[in-house]
Amino acid sequence: MPSFSLKNVLKSFVEELAYTELDPKAVEEVSSTYVLKLVEEGVALEVAESIFRDLSERISGKKVGRLENKKEIILKEFRRLLEDLFSQAGKIDIWQRTAEAIRQKGYFTIVFLGPNGHGKTTTVAKLANLYKEKGYRVTIAAADTFRAGAIEQAQYWASKIGADFVSLGYDADPAAVAYEAVKRGEKGLSQVVLIDTAGRMHTKKNLMDEMRKIVRVSQPDLKIFVGDALVGNDAVEQAKTFYNEVGFDGSILTKFDADTKGGAALSIVYITRKPIIFVGVGQGIRDLKEFDPEWYLEMLLD
Repeated sequence: MPSFSLKNVLKSFVEELAYTELDPKAVEEVSSTYVLKLVEEGVALEVAESIFRDLSERISGKKVGRLENKKEIILKEFRRLLEDLFSQAGKIDIWQRTAEAIRQKGYFTIVFLGPNGHGKTTTVAKLANLYKEKGYRVTIAAADTFRAGAIEQAQYWASKIGADFVSLGYDADPAAVAYEAVKRGEKGLSQVVLIDTAGRMHTKKNLMDEMRKIVRVSQPDLKIFVGDALVGNDAVEQAKTFYNEVGFDGSILTKFDADTKGGAALSIVYITRKPIIFVGVGQGIRDLKEFDPEWYLEMLLD
C-alpha cells in the first residue's frame, strides 16, 4: 500500500497551527495557505475548503491548558472530523447483503457505473472472482455495447474465472442486456449478477439516460461507482456527476496501490457521503481489497 504525500501536508498544517493562537482569524489565515496544497494532493477544492472550515469551527476559541499539548488537541479534533465523515458515509457489508438478497429472492444484482478507462470491466471481473471463490454462481453482463473491445474483454474474464456470460452484441440496447442477465437470476441459474456498463462522458446526457434505464430495468441491489484514484479531482467530478444524475450506494477506487497522494478517497467520500467498499491494489485478478477507513486515517494522521 502507498505512503500518501497528503499525510505530510496535513502534518505540516497541524504543526504550524500549533504555534498560533486558536482564534478564528489566526486559524483562517493558516488554513487559507493550505487549501491549494491539499488540492495538489488530489483533494477537491470544495472539499479542502470545507474541511478547514469545519476544523476551524471545532478548534477556534478552544482553551488550551498550560500543561496541555496544543498539537495533540488539534490532531485529535482533525481525526474526529474525518472519523465523523466516514461514519456518516456508513459501511456496506457486501457479503451480508448478498446472503440476505439470495435468501429473500434467490439472487443479488450489482450495476457498475463510471467513466471508461477507469478499470470498470476489470473491477467487475475481480469482484466476480471473489464471489466465485466464495462458492456463488456468477453472471457477468456485458452492457457496455459501445466501447470497442468491451464485450471481448468481459467475455475473456468470465471464461477465465468460470462465470456465466451474457451479451447481445455491439449496438444492442444495454438495458436489454441487463434484463437478460437478471432473468438468469430469476430463473435460479445465477446467484450473483454483475452488470458492466458504458461510461462515455463526452455524451453525458445520453449516457445518464442509458444508466437510468439500466437501473430501472435491473432494479439492482447495489449501484457501485468505479473511479481511478490517480486522476484525483477528475474522479471526484465524475463521481459527483454519476451520483447526482443516477445515484449510487458506494465506490470502488482502482489503482489505489499506485496513488501516492491520497486525496481522491477522502474527496469522493466527502462529496457523496457514500462509503468506499473496495480498492484495486494491482493488475491481478485477486488484487481487490476491502477498504478500511481506520487504516486510511492512520496513514493520513498517524
